[in-house]
Amino acid sequence: MSLHDLINYKYIIASVLYSVIGILILMISYWIVEKITPENLWKEIVQKNNIALAIVCASFMIAVAMIVSSAIHG
Repeated sequence: MSLHDLINYKYIIASVLYSVIGILILMISYWIVEKITPENLWKEIVQKNNIALAIVCASFMIAVAMIVSSAIHG
């Protein structure tokens, strides 16, 4: 069994491509939420230490990541 048999490059390229697409979708969806909300999320979380908003943003990112990973895995 050769190394080429163990590593199939099309699967590696596909997983890297899906990862990049997933990160882009996550960034775009965060940008949309940032535009919809009345306050600047990053400023509220970092400067004003709004823990509740940080938890909401984290759960939003986890939810989008779960949706993207489900779409990738089928």
